[in-house]
Amino acid sequence: MVKQTSQIDLSDSFEKIPVKIFPDQKDGSVFVAQQIAYSIREKQKTKEKFVLGLATGSTPRSLYTELVRMHREEKLSFKNVITFNLDEYYPVNNNALQSYNRFMKSMLFDHIDINPKNIHIPNGEIRKENIKEYCRHYEKMIADAGGIDLQILGIGNNGHIGFNEPGSGLHSKTRLTTLDNSTRIANSFEFANISEVPRLAITMGISNINDAKKIILMAWGSSKAPVIKKAVEDEVTERVPASLLQDHEDVIFIIDENAAAELTRNKSPWLTGDCDWTPRMIKKAVVNMALKLKKPVLSLTNTDYNEYGLSDLLVEKGDAYEINLQVYYMLRDSITGWPGGKPNSVIPGHPERSAPYPKRVLIFSPHPDDDIISMGGTFQRLFDQGHDVHIGYQTSGNIAVTDEFVTRFLDFAVGFEEIAGIDTSKSGKILTNARRFLARKKSNQVDTPTIRSIKGLIRRGEAKATCHYVGIPDDNIHFQNLPFYETGTIEKKPMSEKDIKLTIELLRQVKPQQIFCAGDFADPHGTHIICFHVVLEALKRIKSAGDDWIKDCWFWLYKGAWQEWNIEEIEMAIPMSPDQVMKKRFGIFIHQSQKDMVPFQGSDSREFWQRAEERNASTANLYADLGLTHYAAMEAFVRWHF
Repeated sequence: MVKQTSQIDLSDSFEKIPVKIFPDQKDGSVFVAQQIAYSIREKQKTKEKFVLGLATGSTPRSLYTELVRMHREEKLSFKNVITFNLDEYYPVNNNALQSYNRFMKSMLFDHIDINPKNIHIPNGEIRKENIKEYCRHYEKMIADAGGIDLQILGIGNNGHIGFNEPGSGLHSKTRLTTLDNSTRIANSFEFANISEVPRLAITMGISNINDAKKIILMAWGSSKAPVIKKAVEDEVTERVPASLLQDHEDVIFIIDENAAAELTRNKSPWLTGDCDWTPRMIKKAVVNMALKLKKPVLSLTNTDYNEYGLSDLLVEKGDAYEINLQVYYMLRDSITGWPGGKPNSVIPGHPERSAPYPKRVLIFSPHPDDDIISMGGTFQRLFDQGHDVHIGYQTSGNIAVTDEFVTRFLDFAVGFEEIAGIDTSKSGKILTNARRFLARKKSNQVDTPTIRSIKGLIRRGEAKATCHYVGIPDDNIHFQNLPFYETGTIEKKPMSEKDIKLTIELLRQVKPQQIFCAGDFADPHGTHIICFHVVLEALKRIKSAGDDWIKDCWFWLYKGAWQEWNIEEIEMAIPMSPDQVMKKRFGIFIHQSQKDMVPFQGSDSREFWQRAEERNASTANLYADLGLTHYAAMEAFVRWHF
C-alpha cells in the first residue's frame, strides 16, 4: 500500500517575505496587538524591559485602539515598555494637530500606563544646525536600551518605510530627509492643503530598522496592493525601500485581503499550483487574460489560454470557445438598466429580483455627497422607476468645509436678517462670536462646536438640495450625524454603541428590501470603513433579533469617490447615457462647498465630479474592450451576503 502524503501548499511560492492575510484591518490589527502583548508579558515574567519601535500614520490607528482596549479590559501593563518612534515631520510644533508627537499621545500614550520617561519620539522642533547630533543621540538611546525588540512598520505607496524614501540605502542612519512628492500628496489628507505638508522629516534609517530583532509590517487597503507585491515578490531594490526587508531574519507582513490583491496567490493563483476553478475564478482569469492580450472575450483561443498559463483550465473545462461563452454571459448578465429589478419580468441571471415591486430602498451615504458622487445615475434610476428611495446621511461631513465658505454664509445670514427685519438679539451674538473665532483662528486650532454645526448645516442644505434635484421628498431624507465622526479633526473615534443604535433605528423605520452602502475603503480618513462596519453590525443585530423584513433585504456595495471595483468583481453594472452623465455632474455641482479646493482631499487632486466621470467611463470602456456594448459610463456594484 502506497502511503498517501499531504499536499504541499505552494500558494505563497512567489513570496520572499512571510505574509499573513486577514479579512480586514480590524482582524489584522488584533493579531499584531496580540503579538505585542505576548512579548510584553514574556518580558514581565523575567522583569525585563521590552523595547518597542512604533509607526504613525493611518495604518497603525486600529492597532493602537486595540492596545488601549487590552490595557483597559485585559489589564495589559506597559510599565516595562520603552518605545521609540520611527519619524516626525520637520519642522513641526510638537503640539500641532498633524505632529506625530501629538498623534502618539492621543492615540496611545495618554490612555496607557507607560512611564513618560520611556517614550521617545523624534523632535520636530530641534534647531536645524543641531539635527545631526540629535540623530546620533537618538540612535545611542536605542542602543543603550538594548536595541529594538519589535519594530512596527507601515508602508507608503512608493515603498517607503519610516520616511526612508525611494533611493534610501541599506546602510542609511537616523537623519533629516526630504519627503518625496508622492508621500506629501499621500499625507495631504492630514492637512488643509498640499502646501501645508512639510517637505522634510526626521526618520530612523533602513539600517536602524533592520537592527530590530523582529519586524512586523502592516498594510491595509487596495491602494497598498501594488507596492506590497513589489516588496514581497520582486527583486531587492533601493527604489522600493520595503523590499530591503527581504534579508531580515525575522520579518512578517500582516495585511488585509485588499492589500493582498496583487500577490500572485490572489492575482494569478493558477500559477502557484492547483486551482479551484469556480465560476468566479474562471471569470477573473479569463477577464484578466483578455484585457492583457487586448482581445474581446469571445476572440480568445486555446493558444491564448496555454500561453497565459491557463492550460489546466482547458483540461478541466474543455475548449476555449465554451469557456469564453460562459464568461461572456456572466459579464452580459451583470449589465442592467433596472437596479431595483425589472417589474413583472422573469430574467434568468439578472443581478436583482423583480419582486417585490416597488422596493423600499435605503442608500447609506458616509458623507453628504457620496450618494450622488458614487451612484448618482443609479440613485436617479431607482427613483424614476418608482421605488420608495430613502437616503441615510451617516455623518455631518463638517470638517470638509473651508472657513472661507462659512464666512460667506455668515455674511448672507446677517444680510438676510437685516433685509427681513428679524430680531438678531440671539442669532446676532452667535454670528458675531463665530466671525470673531474665524478671524483669530490658528492653523492648528480645532473648530468650536458652533462652527462645526454651521459647517454641518451647510452640507446638510446641499444634501437636501441634491435629493430635491433627484425628486426625493423630505420625509425620505435622514441625517444621522453619527457621533464617531464628531471630533472636529481628521482623527475619528471608534465605532460606538450609539452609532449602532441610531443605525438600527433607521433600518427598522424604513425596513428596506434593498440597501446600498459605501464599500470604498480607500477614503483616507477612515470614515467609509467605520460607516460600513456600523451598518454591518446593525444588520447582524437585527438579523439575530429575528426581524422578518431582513429576510427579503439585499445588500449592495458601491465605490466611486476614491476607487472603483475591479471588473471581474462587478455583479451589477448600471449603464448611463451621455445625458445621464451630465445630469449626475449637475447633481454633484449642487455640493458647492466641495467644489474646487476641498480641505483634506487626499492624494487625488481631481474634483469629485471628475473622479466619478472618469471612473464610470473607464468601467464602460473595459466592458467594451471585453466585447460588450459600449456605453458612455457605468456605475458598478457588488453584493454583500450578510
